[in-house]
Amino acid sequence: MNRRAHHTDKFSSQDSIVRRGQPWEIILVCNRSLESGEDLNFIVSTGPQPSESARTKAVFSISGRSTGGWNAALKANSGNNLAITIASPVSAPIGLYTLNVEISSRGRASSLKLGTFIMLFNPWLQADDVFMSNHAERQEYVEEDSGIIYVGSTNRIGMVGWNFGQFEEDILNISLSILDRSLNFRRDPVTDVARRNDPKYVCRVLSAMINGNDDNGVISGNWSGNYTGGVDPRTWNGSVEILKNWKKSGFRPVQFGQCWVFAGTLNTVLRCLGVPSRVITNFNSAHDTDRNLSVDVYYDAMGNPLEKGSDSVWNFHVWNEGWFVRTDLGPTYNGWQVLDATPQERSQGVFQCGPASVNAIKAGDVDRNFDMIFIFAEVNADRITWIYNNRNNTQKQNSVDTHSIGKYISTKAVGSNSRMDVTDKYKYPEGSSEERQVHQKALDKLKPNASFGATSSRNSEGEDKEPSISGKFKVTGILAVGKEVSLSLMLKNMTNDRKTVTMNMTAWTIVYNGTLVHEVWKDSATISLDPEEEIQYPVKIAYSQYERYLKADNMIRITAVCKVPDEAEVVVERDVILDNPALTLEVLDQAHVRKPVNVQMLFSNPLDQPVNNCVLLVEGSGLLRGSLKIDVPSLRPKEKSRIRFEIFPTRSGTKQLLADFSCNKFPAIKAMLPIDVSE
Repeated sequence: MNRRAHHTDKFSSQDSIVRRGQPWEIILVCNRSLESGEDLNFIVSTGPQPSESARTKAVFSISGRSTGGWNAALKANSGNNLAITIASPVSAPIGLYTLNVEISSRGRASSLKLGTFIMLFNPWLQADDVFMSNHAERQEYVEEDSGIIYVGSTNRIGMVGWNFGQFEEDILNISLSILDRSLNFRRDPVTDVARRNDPKYVCRVLSAMINGNDDNGVISGNWSGNYTGGVDPRTWNGSVEILKNWKKSGFRPVQFGQCWVFAGTLNTVLRCLGVPSRVITNFNSAHDTDRNLSVDVYYDAMGNPLEKGSDSVWNFHVWNEGWFVRTDLGPTYNGWQVLDATPQERSQGVFQCGPASVNAIKAGDVDRNFDMIFIFAEVNADRITWIYNNRNNTQKQNSVDTHSIGKYISTKAVGSNSRMDVTDKYKYPEGSSEERQVHQKALDKLKPNASFGATSSRNSEGEDKEPSISGKFKVTGILAVGKEVSLSLMLKNMTNDRKTVTMNMTAWTIVYNGTLVHEVWKDSATISLDPEEEIQYPVKIAYSQYERYLKADNMIRITAVCKVPDEAEVVVERDVILDNPALTLEVLDQAHVRKPVNVQMLFSNPLDQPVNNCVLLVEGSGLLRGSLKIDVPSLRPKEKSRIRFEIFPTRSGTKQLLADFSCNKFPAIKAMLPIDVSE
């Protein structure tokens, strides 16, 4: 009854789980009835060295005496059974509590431990800092245990399913132990536990603890493209396996994660503890390391992208938003708050990020807590292109792009699997007067750092004129792993004079954050363009050229540096994403609670060569306990594979089944299938 009333009935653990600020009921079975004049004292406590001054302990009685806002009331007294209602204050710290009773009768007092209970944030209660009034949103952002995370690039937005699994066995206990293993708890456990009444504090600690930097947190990040000794980040299907592995290993960081893995896992823990939360993807996300609201990107004259300087632009970056009030900043900053557990920059000496109010980001209030400058830059920085000359070790500024950063900011829609664009929550329309004002306001607040950067002139020598040609890459074939990658470089002469153009082109396989893996193709040519002529120069990259160097990201960066004598270079760049072959899942019978159901996986090897070391990983909250790992026999060229396996649904409703198929030629092929489970 308590768990239904407190919306904690979905948790698989048998613990008593309640939400703060809301009464719950216990029945005490005594050896005799309560006599008049006898009182029951209750003592609740949480954390080590609990104290009433820190509000981590409270003493209250059925006669109405109370400290710290807790109270108890005798609801019914029938014979030897006492029905008692206990209520906590809405500002109580969350976590594991002990409940003791003290009976004073006939001048003697005896004390007894009744048990433990877990207290969570309460988004159903208006007085709670995490209150969310909209029923459908609350259902999505607190109770939905599977979701979708957007990945890819601006010209090819993709999605992966993710199993949050916040109600699965042991996930609540692991979430609480994350707090107990934080640096703050280790330094000063008494203060840390007392501060767990504040979602701002809890969320900031979690943003530090989900990454393994500094504190032996949950996940170890790796963007090198080499994942030996761990799991390729693309193969995870959800957070449950990660959190369980962390506990099983004696709390050593799980290898390996990238941004969506950190965000998916943080989302699990936030929803588990009762903070409404969602996963956000920002395309063309800037990583500005020097706080000047611009990122510098370098190329050499041969068309090679260079890993020079510490700034970068990620094809996409994934973070979280948690929903709560900002008592420290004022009501205009309430609502969604950015939290980012991916270790990118230190904040107060630790890899943690947020909470940063989304409203404050839109207003350009970069001087507000926490980490506003970094997050503002992720969605607003200017992108400055430099050409580097390795002969004399000089560089010159080539172009400034003020509108390519922070595109298609996306999250899963409430109640459906469609994409919801939330870019307008983060910034005003690109190029609008409000947007420019906000950018200037942010720069003004950053001075003196900000006087350079976006405003600097083209280059010091000033010998090169504005370019007279324009270029772009156009995809001309199908983009699929195993096939030739086919594009055209479209070059247009925008003047009435004849022009000679030298083009230097390269293609590199990359990781989604721009890490260069290996050059797979290059070409150079000199052509002449008649007045206003447009030509197409073909780019063809064979599977044999990229096969060994393609990562699970399936990304290739193609760059052309085009030069007309005495004019500035034109840099043309395109990241292409190659499609994996399809992995199909189908349910073979109607799914019912507590009845086994057969599911079939279909996969065809599209290659002219065999694929080996094939493994299928399946998981889905409410559909199977833990995860399923199936070894799939090797496939000959063009061979079809059909694998059947059994799942055992435990909860009714629409549940999401997730699969990852990995083999030596395809490191991570994804599939998801919604399954309607009837009672």
